[in-house]
Amino acid sequence: MMKTESLFLDTLFLLRKDECITIFTDLQEISKKEEEDAADYFESEFEKERLEFLSDQINCDSETAVWAAKIVYHSAQLYLIRKDTAKDLEKLIPQFKGKRDTSSILSADLSLRFLPQIISALQNADPEDSLVKMLENILTQFHYSGIGWDLDLEKINWEEELKDKTYRKLYLERIVEKKSYRLAEIPYINQLLMAEFGMYKDIFWKELKTITKENEPGNSI
Repeated sequence: MMKTESLFLDTLFLLRKDECITIFTDLQEISKKEEEDAADYFESEFEKERLEFLSDQINCDSETAVWAAKIVYHSAQLYLIRKDTAKDLEKLIPQFKGKRDTSSILSADLSLRFLPQIISALQNADPEDSLVKMLENILTQFHYSGIGWDLDLEKINWEEELKDKTYRKLYLERIVEKKSYRLAEIPYINQLLMAEFGMYKDIFWKELKTITKENEPGNSI
C-alpha cells in the first residue's frame, strides 16, 4: 500500500485496498495539495475500473471523485469526533453542486460505495443522528452506490435513469451482486434483468420472480 504524509490520502488507499478505515482523534483539514493528489489517484483508479465496463466515452470526473472521498472521510471521522462539530456539518458534508451524469456517478462511486457501512455504524450509535439523514440524502442522489441499502427511490423514472447503456449494465450487475430484491422487483428493472439472464436465469438468480402486472408489488421501493 502506498504511504504518504497525508492522513486523508492514506485513509483512501486503505479504504480502496482493504475496505477498512482509520478513525483519528481529531478532524484534520484537507489541503489543496491533498485534494490534487487525491484527484490524480482517482484518475488512475477510474482507469482500472474502466476495464470492467469497456467504454472510452466515460471519463473520470475527478472533482466529483474528490468531493465523494471527502464525504466518506469526514463521515467516518464524525463517527467518533462529534464535540463542537454540529455547526460545521454542512461544511464537512457539503451538498453536491456539480452535474449528475454517468461520469460523475461512476466517479463518486469510487468512494461512495463504502458509505452505506458508515451510515449503518452511525445509525447503530444514534438512530436520531442528523448526520445520518444528510448522508442518506447524498446516497439517494447517487443511489448506484447505495444499491442494497433502503432508499426512497419512488420518484425515479427508471427508463430515463438507465438510458445510458454502460450505466444500465453496471446498475443491473450491482443489483444482482447485492441481491437487491427491492430494485429487482421494480417492473422495468425486472424486465431488463430477465432479458439479460435469458435461459440462464436460474444460474444467476433462481429465487427472483418474474414481475408481471398481475404480481407487481404494491410498493417496490
